[in-house]
Amino acid sequence: MTQRKINLAVLFGGRSGEHEVSLESARSVFNVLSPEKYNVIPIGITHEGLWLTGEGIHAFLSGESNATMEGFQRVTFLNEPDCHTLFTLDGETIKPLVDIDVVFPMLHGTFGEDGTLQGFFEMAGFAYVGAGVLGSAAGMDKALFKDVMRANHIPVVSSIIVSRKEIRNEMAQILDQIEALTAYPIFTKPANLGSSVGISKCKNRADLLEGIMEAARFDRRVLIEKGIDAREIEISVLGNEYPKASLPGEVIPCEEFYSYDAKYVDDDSELIIPAPLPFELQEELREVAVRAYKAIDCAGMARVDFLMDKKTGEFYLNEVNTIPGFTSISMYPKLWEATGLPYATLVDELIQLALDRKKERDETIYTYEG
Repeated sequence: MTQRKINLAVLFGGRSGEHEVSLESARSVFNVLSPEKYNVIPIGITHEGLWLTGEGIHAFLSGESNATMEGFQRVTFLNEPDCHTLFTLDGETIKPLVDIDVVFPMLHGTFGEDGTLQGFFEMAGFAYVGAGVLGSAAGMDKALFKDVMRANHIPVVSSIIVSRKEIRNEMAQILDQIEALTAYPIFTKPANLGSSVGISKCKNRADLLEGIMEAARFDRRVLIEKGIDAREIEISVLGNEYPKASLPGEVIPCEEFYSYDAKYVDDDSELIIPAPLPFELQEELREVAVRAYKAIDCAGMARVDFLMDKKTGEFYLNEVNTIPGFTSISMYPKLWEATGLPYATLVDELIQLALDRKKERDETIYTYEG
């Protein structure tokens, strides 16, 4: 008997500053999904948060078609346990459309990578690709993540976290505090965002003020951290309880740092795989990457980013991206290809890991009889 094809829902777009990056990642995933293995159900999420499906929805959200929103079906899931049906919405009418076996969220940033969507999937009992609520939230929140790394004796750069309200009311004190902590350059970042959106490299107080205000546009909490003249080393991690690490790669950004444009717009940044590092150091970084991955209870996939001081050779763990970029020039799939795992096989393995994790979750008992 032939095995039934998997009904795979791929989510992309979303209510995030990384909406456009998500579209590019999803495009690459669609290109390698085997029609012999999967019935693919594309679900595009608009900037406003509407969930839409239908042929051409990706092209519509990408601005590549003349279609209108009326040409697509609004869809939703229910948060009832083990109701894995995708429903259509038509006014006040809700109708079943298709049962979903696995959800593949290609959503970067807010409302996709931060644990909110994962919480919904947990409540409804879906199999889904990637980290759970804890791993997603901890990986997304740069300030909390650094505290977890410090608790696990993994080095990170010095930083402070400030809220939007503190920025409004205490800007002078914030500027004094960070200047007392470290010399320039200083980086300012939204605490909960990725793809270098809202990040600024500040070389003086005027830059710092502007950078803080820019980061605060994207999140109510802003991370301000010491800047170092660093090499940027990245490692891809794959797996659930027994994760494995890829070869390390080095990013030579075409700009002062690995900005949004350097990652997704310009094709001039250089990716060196494997990174030109001594074998012993490569192995140490791979071991630390897996430790960090397990420390936040990550699952499925993550890209672990390191900074290596050019002067001292010391390394610092920068962040863990639980839904890393999957575009044609993204480091996560490139690192696995160099390690011997082709893109299409990588996607297949991620889907299987989602099914395995769902099976593991289903062994949990949610009632107690004393």
